[in-house]
Amino acid sequence: MTTPTATNVAQGDAHVDVQAGVVHGDINFYRPPPDPSPEEEFTFALRYLDARVRDQARKLIEKAVAGGYVTTEVQFHRLIALLSGRTLRQLAPEELDHLTAICASLPHLDDHDEWAAGLKVIIRLLAPVSAGETDLVVKEIDALNQRQRDGIYGHLEALLEGAMQEEMWRKSVALAKSQRTAEDRFDRVWKFFHPTPAQPRTLPVQPAVVPLRDWLRAGAGAAAFTLAVAQLIALVAARGTLDPFLGLLTCLVGLAAFCVGGADRYYRGTRLRAKEAQIRPPHQRRREAPPGGFARKVDRLFDRYFGRYVPRGTDRIYWLAQTAGIQRHLRDEVVELYREQRVEADRVAWLVRYLVGDVRGQWERDTLTAYRQQLRVPARSKTLHVGGLAFLAAGSLWVVPAIMATAPLSGTGWLLLAVASAVPAVRSSFRIVAERRRVADDQAEKDDKETARWAAYHRWCQKLSDKPSDTEMAAWLESDRRVLVDEAMRQYRLRPSHVIAHAFIEAPAASCRKARYPQGPWRYSRYRLLLFLLTDDGVRQVNIDLDFETAASRTTQRLNYRFDAVAAVRIDGITTRQQRFELTLFNGEPISVRVSEPDNETLQHDENATKIAELSLDAAGLGHTLHVLEGVAAEGKEWVKHRRRRADERLTDLAGALRGLLG
Repeated sequence: MTTPTATNVAQGDAHVDVQAGVVHGDINFYRPPPDPSPEEEFTFALRYLDARVRDQARKLIEKAVAGGYVTTEVQFHRLIALLSGRTLRQLAPEELDHLTAICASLPHLDDHDEWAAGLKVIIRLLAPVSAGETDLVVKEIDALNQRQRDGIYGHLEALLEGAMQEEMWRKSVALAKSQRTAEDRFDRVWKFFHPTPAQPRTLPVQPAVVPLRDWLRAGAGAAAFTLAVAQLIALVAARGTLDPFLGLLTCLVGLAAFCVGGADRYYRGTRLRAKEAQIRPPHQRRREAPPGGFARKVDRLFDRYFGRYVPRGTDRIYWLAQTAGIQRHLRDEVVELYREQRVEADRVAWLVRYLVGDVRGQWERDTLTAYRQQLRVPARSKTLHVGGLAFLAAGSLWVVPAIMATAPLSGTGWLLLAVASAVPAVRSSFRIVAERRRVADDQAEKDDKETARWAAYHRWCQKLSDKPSDTEMAAWLESDRRVLVDEAMRQYRLRPSHVIAHAFIEAPAASCRKARYPQGPWRYSRYRLLLFLLTDDGVRQVNIDLDFETAASRTTQRLNYRFDAVAAVRIDGITTRQQRFELTLFNGEPISVRVSEPDNETLQHDENATKIAELSLDAAGLGHTLHVLEGVAAEGKEWVKHRRRRADERLTDLAGALRGLLG
């Protein structure tokens, strides 16, 4: 055995960390209606076939056929699903029987039917193709409509041998290279792993909260003050002159102006202090939220985006220090808004980005503290406040001597009552007015926030509107795999006809993201691929890291070993839990890869954990790979010979049925 690189797969794949999965809402892409008709089952079968979930596609197609839905289109895809990715010699005996039965049941193939034309080409590929017929068969394939042509090149490239196999492989690789970047892949693929954004929310406006003592002070004080003023008016009237009346009127006008100006100054001051508290850096370090919880995840989001969205020309450390208070305030708001509704943190990441971006924009426009200017006390309020106080003092100097001269004892008592009742009443009225104004301003701010957040939400939803479908993801992944196989064969200087079979072990890479449609297989943002090329000389194994979002790949290890070096191949674990693929060589460490992860958190009401795991493994081609490697482990090189001999015996019967179809 040779090991061109020193990478140890058992160590490198010993731990695979997968982030929480995303399920794309209630999409009915793979979810059939109750009691589907045969036509509907066939429709869903095509979706699974396009997603490379071949076993499930075959099951649904056979159910549609059993239900009486048999057309040339159905028969075309029936053969595609049965033969996809495999040679005739890789078919099990019961599958060869099934293939023979399908071919025997085909009606006369009308050349004017596009699906019948595709069927005729598949039949031509199943029959032995001589070297001289290669160009003719390729022309027949290229003359088909794109749907049939892509189906044949995309699924049946391994079906043939010799010169025809070389040409089919060249065509399929060329198709894969064009498809792997089709439909704007690199600008869209990341959206598949993005969860459906949570709708924006804003904290409700806290209703006005006025303590009972303030209402009592304001009410009782106003009543007592009114009584005292009435008695003072009576005393002034008894004097019989006009001057005391003018003095008392001046006092009342001054008091009213003082209250109007003072209430405005009081509210602006309290509002300013509240705003300053929101941006003031905290004096104490925030207590860490429980690990793994929603609050901790939101903390990481704010830390990430405040660290990333640094204003132009601003030092990062200074920016983070100056916005620490704002960050805490916004973080607490988001946690309060979404924690109790079982919303995943990733679904509010868009809101966190918007909030942090808004703070950065205000910083760059120098409007982060614009409220200071807005809450500055205007000259009118200052004039009313100070001028009212001056009027009150002047009027008091005018009216008090007159009252004291008229009724010293009672006048003094009523004056003291007026002052004693006015002071707490005015203070309480300031707080009452400020609270009512606070509610009105908070409501206006809430309305502005809602408008801005909904606008940002709609912009983000629009950006995600062209999220790839699962079949697009499958087509891109299959194209990547085919290109990687071609590159591996070039590295080993192998031609397609030299490769008996190729197979993949497909596993999520460390720290990848994952997503799926309901009733669909998992897709990953990064893959760990083990590629096996079986040749007459033995097994060529290539271990590859694939970044699916960029289609960038990196070979981490290359191994060569004989068939008889394979001691055992197995899958450890239950389908619904963690499963590991393990390949043991007689003279080496086990090659171990984690191929599935337990996942019960994302299951929807009509989903089964076992079914989702089986679909994901089906899409990964694990069954086909195990079948090949288990045969090698059991029989070594003799497995290839026995397989060929047994298949050739069965293919003789198939050839007879094909000759009848081809005339």
